[in-house]
Amino acid sequence: MPSAMLDPAARLVAVAPDDADSLATLRVAAMRESLERVGRFDEHRARQRFLATFEPACTQHIVVGENSVGFLVTRVEADHLLLDHLYIHPRHQSRGIGSAVLSLVIAQAGARKLPLRLVALKDSRSNDFYRRHGFTLVAQEAFDNHYEWRQGEARAAPMPPQAG
Repeated sequence: MPSAMLDPAARLVAVAPDDADSLATLRVAAMRESLERVGRFDEHRARQRFLATFEPACTQHIVVGENSVGFLVTRVEADHLLLDHLYIHPRHQSRGIGSAVLSLVIAQAGARKLPLRLVALKDSRSNDFYRRHGFTLVAQEAFDNHYEWRQGEARAAPMPPQAG
């Protein structure tokens, strides 16, 4: 299957059904620090939450050179595109890989004329990352923030005040 180019160093590659375990392991590594910060780290639960909804057709490896450094899961819903997962292994974070991947997903949402939605763990560095890329906070729950990107809306919308 052909891969989509992000930049000269990164590309997206289809996953296989037997990649589920290694992707769950990568998810745990990427989320560990954030989950520990909010007192919610449970390796088994973090793995199971991913494995319970794993669909190879919606999932792609993020590959740099010959190494899978992350993955993303996008799902087309009736009224939006859902970025269900975007994880970069901690050793490969802060190198622009996540931004390149997110730009591609934003372009896909724009081409479909759909809003792009996602959920981020509260107190995770990912919240700043998504706000920098033009996502607006639309709802908050006990542990999660819900974001949305819409084509043509102002970038980097300010965060509403948090209760508490």
